[in-house]
Amino acid sequence: MKGMILAAGFGERMRPLTDNTPKPLLKVAGKPLIQFHVEALAAAGVTELVINLAHLGEQIEEYLGDGSRFGVQICYSWEEKPLETAGGIARALSLLGDSPFVLVNGDVWCDYRLEKLQDALPAHALAYLVLVDNPTHHLQGDFSLTSKANVLANPDEKHEAFTFSGISVISPKLFSQPPEHYIGQRLAPLLRDAMRDKRVNGEHYGGRWCDVGTPQRLEELDSILSDQR
Repeated sequence: MKGMILAAGFGERMRPLTDNTPKPLLKVAGKPLIQFHVEALAAAGVTELVINLAHLGEQIEEYLGDGSRFGVQICYSWEEKPLETAGGIARALSLLGDSPFVLVNGDVWCDYRLEKLQDALPAHALAYLVLVDNPTHHLQGDFSLTSKANVLANPDEKHEAFTFSGISVISPKLFSQPPEHYIGQRLAPLLRDAMRDKRVNGEHYGGRWCDVGTPQRLEELDSILSDQR
Protein backbone atom coordinates (compact mmCIF):
# COMPACT_ATOMS: atom_id res chain seq x y z
CA MET A 1 0.00 0.00 0.00
CA LYS A 2 1.26 3.47 -0.93
CA GLY A 3 0.65 6.69 0.95
CA MET A 4 0.03 10.32 0.06
CA ILE A 5 0.60 13.41 2.19
CA LEU A 6 -1.27 16.59 1.23
CA ALA A 7 1.22 19.44 1.51
CA ALA A 8 0.36 21.97 -1.22
CA GLY A 9 -1.71 24.52 0.69
CA PHE A 10 -0.76 28.15 1.31
CA GLY A 11 -1.32 27.99 5.08
CA GLU A 12 -3.17 31.31 5.07
CA ARG A 13 -4.44 30.95 8.66
CA MET A 14 -0.87 30.39 9.87
CA ARG A 15 0.50 33.68 8.55
CA PRO A 16 2.95 35.25 9.16
CA LEU A 17 4.60 31.91 10.05
CA THR A 18 3.97 30.62 6.53
CA ASP A 19 5.15 33.69 4.65
CA ASN A 20 8.59 32.12 4.23
CA THR A 21 8.10 28.57 5.50
CA PRO A 22 5.60 26.03 4.14
CA LYS A 23 3.13 24.91 6.77
CA PRO A 24 4.26 21.24 6.76
CA LEU A 25 7.76 22.36 7.79
CA LEU A 26 6.58 24.28 10.86
CA LYS A 27 8.00 22.53 13.90
CA VAL A 28 6.49 21.02 17.01
CA ALA A 29 8.82 19.62 19.66
CA GLY A 30 11.72 20.43 17.35
CA LYS A 31 10.44 18.37 14.41
CA PRO A 32 8.61 19.49 11.24
CA LEU A 33 4.98 18.41 11.11
CA ILE A 34 5.46 16.50 7.88
CA GLN A 35 8.29 14.45 9.38
CA PHE A 36 5.87 13.00 11.95
CA HIS A 37 3.74 11.74 9.05
CA VAL A 38 6.65 10.31 7.09
CA GLU A 39 7.95 8.47 10.14
CA ALA A 40 4.49 7.17 11.08
CA LEU A 41 3.89 5.88 7.56
CA ALA A 42 7.30 4.21 7.51
CA ALA A 43 6.60 2.55 10.86
CA ALA A 44 3.31 1.25 9.42
CA GLY A 45 5.09 -0.34 6.46
CA VAL A 46 3.87 2.29 4.01
CA THR A 47 7.18 3.09 2.38
CA GLU A 48 6.21 4.40 -1.08
CA LEU A 49 4.99 7.95 -0.63
CA VAL A 50 3.66 10.73 -2.84
CA ILE A 51 3.64 14.32 -1.60
CA ASN A 52 1.94 17.10 -3.51
CA LEU A 53 3.69 20.46 -3.46
CA ALA A 54 2.98 24.05 -4.42
CA HIS A 55 3.59 27.01 -2.08
CA LEU A 56 7.31 27.01 -1.09
CA GLY A 57 7.31 23.32 -1.93
CA GLU A 58 10.99 23.33 -2.89
CA GLN A 59 11.79 23.66 0.83
CA ILE A 60 9.86 20.47 1.58
CA GLU A 61 11.57 18.58 -1.23
CA GLU A 62 14.97 19.82 -0.06
CA TYR A 63 14.27 18.73 3.53
CA LEU A 64 12.83 15.27 2.80
CA GLY A 65 14.81 14.50 -0.35
CA ASP A 66 14.10 11.07 -1.77
CA GLY A 67 13.03 9.86 1.67
CA SER A 68 15.86 7.35 2.07
CA ARG A 69 17.03 8.73 5.42
CA PHE A 70 13.53 8.04 6.76
CA GLY A 71 13.31 4.55 5.24
CA VAL A 72 10.84 5.50 2.50
CA GLN A 73 10.77 6.40 -1.19
CA ILE A 74 9.20 9.76 -1.98
CA CYS A 75 7.81 11.01 -5.29
CA TYR A 76 6.61 14.60 -5.59
CA SER A 77 3.53 15.78 -7.44
CA TRP A 78 4.10 19.43 -8.29
CA GLU A 79 1.24 21.86 -8.79
CA GLU A 80 1.75 25.22 -10.46
CA LYS A 81 -0.82 26.46 -7.97
CA PRO A 82 -2.77 24.49 -5.34
CA LEU A 83 -5.48 22.42 -7.03
CA GLU A 84 -7.54 21.84 -3.84
CA THR A 85 -7.66 18.43 -2.18
CA ALA A 86 -9.55 16.46 -4.83
CA GLY A 87 -7.61 18.14 -7.62
CA GLY A 88 -4.28 17.43 -5.98
CA ILE A 89 -5.10 13.78 -5.38
CA ALA A 90 -6.40 13.32 -8.92
CA ARG A 91 -3.20 14.88 -10.31
CA ALA A 92 -1.14 12.36 -8.30
CA LEU A 93 -3.10 9.22 -9.21
CA SER A 94 -0.62 8.28 -11.93
CA LEU A 95 2.03 8.02 -9.19
CA LEU A 96 -0.23 6.21 -6.72
CA GLY A 97 -1.37 3.38 -8.98
CA ASP A 98 -4.62 1.43 -9.04
CA SER A 99 -4.74 0.20 -5.44
CA PRO A 100 -6.16 1.95 -2.37
CA PHE A 101 -3.71 4.25 -0.60
CA VAL A 102 -3.35 5.93 2.78
CA LEU A 103 -4.08 9.66 2.65
CA VAL A 104 -2.89 12.05 5.37
CA ASN A 105 -3.46 15.79 5.61
CA GLY A 106 -0.14 17.54 6.16
CA ASP A 107 -1.58 19.95 8.74
CA VAL A 108 -2.79 17.51 11.40
CA TRP A 109 -1.07 15.61 14.18
CA CYS A 110 -2.39 12.35 15.61
CA ASP A 111 -1.06 9.36 17.55
CA TYR A 112 -3.24 6.93 15.57
CA ARG A 113 -1.28 3.83 14.52
CA LEU A 114 -1.41 3.86 10.74
CA GLU A 115 -0.67 0.15 10.35
CA LYS A 116 -4.33 -0.43 11.27
CA LEU A 117 -5.24 0.97 7.85
CA GLN A 118 -3.46 -1.72 5.85
CA ASP A 119 -6.59 -3.90 5.65
CA ALA A 120 -9.22 -1.38 6.72
CA LEU A 121 -10.98 -0.69 3.41
CA PRO A 122 -13.84 -3.15 2.69
CA ALA A 123 -14.06 -4.49 -0.85
CA HIS A 124 -17.19 -2.50 -1.68
CA ALA A 125 -16.01 0.80 -0.18
CA LEU A 126 -14.42 3.80 -1.86
CA ALA A 127 -13.02 5.31 1.31
CA TYR A 128 -12.32 4.56 4.96
CA LEU A 129 -12.19 7.53 7.34
CA VAL A 130 -10.70 7.91 10.80
CA LEU A 131 -13.02 10.13 12.82
CA VAL A 132 -12.15 11.83 16.11
CA ASP A 133 -13.89 13.71 18.90
CA ASN A 134 -14.97 17.22 17.97
CA PRO A 135 -12.48 19.92 18.99
CA THR A 136 -13.69 23.13 20.59
CA HIS A 137 -13.30 25.03 17.32
CA HIS A 138 -15.47 22.52 15.41
CA LEU A 139 -18.12 21.29 17.82
CA GLN A 140 -20.67 20.49 15.11
CA GLY A 141 -18.45 17.76 13.66
CA ASP A 142 -18.42 16.46 10.10
CA PHE A 143 -19.86 12.95 9.87
CA SER A 144 -21.50 10.18 11.89
CA LEU A 145 -21.00 6.43 12.16
CA THR A 146 -23.65 3.71 12.10
CA SER A 147 -23.38 0.50 14.09
CA LYS A 148 -22.18 -1.17 10.88
CA ALA A 149 -19.32 1.34 10.49
CA ASN A 150 -20.93 3.18 7.58
CA VAL A 151 -20.12 6.89 7.57
CA LEU A 152 -23.12 9.22 7.27
CA ALA A 153 -22.79 12.56 5.51
CA ASN A 154 -25.36 14.32 7.68
CA PRO A 155 -25.30 13.68 11.44
CA ASP A 156 -28.72 13.32 13.05
CA GLU A 157 -30.16 12.86 16.53
CA LYS A 158 -29.66 9.09 16.35
CA HIS A 159 -25.95 9.23 15.55
CA GLU A 160 -23.23 11.19 17.30
CA ALA A 161 -21.26 13.60 15.14
CA PHE A 162 -17.49 13.28 14.84
CA THR A 163 -14.75 15.24 13.08
CA PHE A 164 -12.79 13.87 10.14
CA SER A 165 -9.20 13.50 11.31
CA GLY A 166 -7.60 14.00 7.89
CA ILE A 167 -6.45 10.36 7.96
CA SER A 168 -8.07 7.93 5.54
CA VAL A 169 -7.74 5.19 2.98
CA ILE A 170 -8.89 6.17 -0.49
CA SER A 171 -9.68 3.98 -3.48
CA PRO A 172 -8.68 5.49 -6.83
CA LYS A 173 -12.15 4.43 -8.00
CA LEU A 174 -13.52 7.40 -6.04
CA PHE A 175 -12.22 9.48 -8.96
CA SER A 176 -14.31 8.42 -11.95
CA GLN A 177 -13.46 11.39 -14.19
CA PRO A 178 -10.16 12.50 -15.78
CA PRO A 179 -7.86 14.43 -13.40
CA GLU A 180 -8.63 17.74 -15.10
CA HIS A 181 -12.26 17.42 -13.98
CA TYR A 182 -11.27 17.79 -10.31
CA ILE A 183 -9.13 20.91 -10.53
CA GLY A 184 -10.28 23.31 -7.83
CA GLN A 185 -12.52 20.72 -6.17
CA ARG A 186 -12.37 19.62 -2.54
CA LEU A 187 -12.41 16.00 -1.41
CA ALA A 188 -15.40 16.33 0.95
CA PRO A 189 -18.14 16.53 -1.75
CA LEU A 190 -16.79 13.36 -3.40
CA LEU A 191 -16.87 11.59 -0.06
CA ARG A 192 -20.40 12.77 0.65
CA ASP A 193 -21.60 11.42 -2.70
CA ALA A 194 -20.03 8.06 -1.89
CA MET A 195 -21.59 8.12 1.59
CA ARG A 196 -25.03 8.44 0.09
CA ASP A 197 -24.31 5.20 -1.78
CA LYS A 198 -23.09 3.60 1.49
CA ARG A 199 -19.59 3.21 0.10
CA VAL A 200 -17.66 4.96 2.87
CA ASN A 201 -16.72 3.15 6.07
CA GLY A 202 -14.80 4.34 9.07
CA GLU A 203 -14.04 4.24 12.77
CA HIS A 204 -14.04 6.54 15.76
CA TYR A 205 -10.61 7.04 17.30
CA GLY A 206 -10.55 8.39 20.83
CA GLY A 207 -6.84 9.15 21.05
CA ARG A 208 -4.96 12.40 20.69
CA TRP A 209 -5.43 14.50 17.59
CA CYS A 210 -4.82 18.12 16.65
CA ASP A 211 -5.71 20.19 13.61
CA VAL A 212 -2.70 22.48 13.49
CA GLY A 213 -4.63 25.23 11.78
CA THR A 214 -3.60 28.36 13.68
CA PRO A 215 -0.43 29.65 15.36
CA GLN A 216 -2.13 29.19 18.74
CA ARG A 217 -2.86 25.49 18.11
CA LEU A 218 0.68 25.01 16.82
CA GLU A 219 2.03 26.54 20.03
CA GLU A 220 -0.25 24.39 22.19
CA LEU A 221 0.80 21.18 20.43
CA ASP A 222 4.45 22.17 20.65
CA SER A 223 4.08 22.68 24.40
CA ILE A 224 2.37 19.31 24.93
CA LEU A 225 4.87 17.30 22.91
CA SER A 226 7.87 19.17 24.28
CA ASP A 227 6.75 18.42 27.84
CA GLN A 228 6.42 14.73 26.98
CA ARG A 229 9.97 14.66 25.63
